[in-house]
Amino acid sequence: MLRALPARTIVRAIAGAARRWRDADFAPRAQLAAAVAARTGYARSAVEYAFEALFAPMTEAALLSAIAGELGCVEALDGFVAREGRPAAWAAPVGRVCVIASRTTIGVALPAAAFALCAKCEVEVKDREDGLAAAFFRTLAAELPQLAGAARARPWRSVEASAQDLASFDAVVAFGRTETLATVRSACAPQARFVGYGSRASAGYVCAETLSDELPAEAVAAGAARDLVLYDSEGCLSLHALFAERGGRISPFDFAGMLGRAARGAALEFPAAQSDPAVLAARGAARDLAEFRAAAGTGAAFANDAVDYAVLFDPPRDAPPLFIARTLGVIPVAGPAEALEYLQRHGLELEGFALSEPRPDLVRLATDAGAVRLTRFGELQRPPVGGNHGGRPCVVEFVRWIDNEL
Repeated sequence: MLRALPARTIVRAIAGAARRWRDADFAPRAQLAAAVAARTGYARSAVEYAFEALFAPMTEAALLSAIAGELGCVEALDGFVAREGRPAAWAAPVGRVCVIASRTTIGVALPAAAFALCAKCEVEVKDREDGLAAAFFRTLAAELPQLAGAARARPWRSVEASAQDLASFDAVVAFGRTETLATVRSACAPQARFVGYGSRASAGYVCAETLSDELPAEAVAAGAARDLVLYDSEGCLSLHALFAERGGRISPFDFAGMLGRAARGAALEFPAAQSDPAVLAARGAARDLAEFRAAAGTGAAFANDAVDYAVLFDPPRDAPPLFIARTLGVIPVAGPAEALEYLQRHGLELEGFALSEPRPDLVRLATDAGAVRLTRFGELQRPPVGGNHGGRPCVVEFVRWIDNEL
């Protein structure tokens, strides 16, 4: 039973397992990389990047900090702790937890599963066919045998096939499209806690100060290019819209060209492992339309002959982002208000917002636009393990507070 284990012992085991998975030569990781690449269609280099981004932040210090930050202290998971001005309380496990992974984001279920285990809940991950969660749980059991029966992974087929099973859980965490989440929620027990992470987008803003110096501008372009091409722009942390501020020595048009060159290099580093003809056709059509508009004196397109990526300068403002893999519109703006107007007009639900400078008005733009994570370019695809994904807490979802007034 997890109840008898100190929370710090569980945290130490999770961090130890993650440390093993950070080693590119660790046999289970090497074996799984090919399977994950085959399932997702992402290049092997993108899968290796995803493994590093997933496991490197999962340190003992980071996990403990996240837990203490939300609960007051880690010991609240072990029993009643005193609280100033309030009754003593115990953050008891909510019960059995199910985590349903998404199709695209590699290992997205593991942080939620890790925090549920820290809360001493039994966890079952509805995994994809590559078996990443199951492989990580085997490593976890090697670190701490008592966790062998507490963390399980089973293949995920469909909501309909799993409806009866879903009704048996005390909490269900699900990643997916809005309609999928609605179906999952309807299959849960009425009293079950439901945590849904729906589809979102991410945006970026390059300010005039950055565009006044070539070296910072090139660094931002390189980071933005990586945020664009990784995982074929399918995740909520992929870069889907980028604003470039006028007034710098480098014009937004020239920055778009700089970004196009950076995207060429990023596409070589993270090539598309599988080329969907429909996606290629859509990206090519977007480039052709941008070139047609450029011939009429508006906008421009930056892409290679194979159209492995497309950077479109000054796309039509009355249209939302295209959401085509490896395709990004660079929108020139006079200031944050113009960017906010665009985002609100098209009703974009934002997860991340990359800023080239922490200027107060840009921070206000990101928060007013609804983003729940502000970061630097090139870091969108590397969220911290203790971050509030979707604006939600890490461990609070998996506990039920019990007050002791005696």
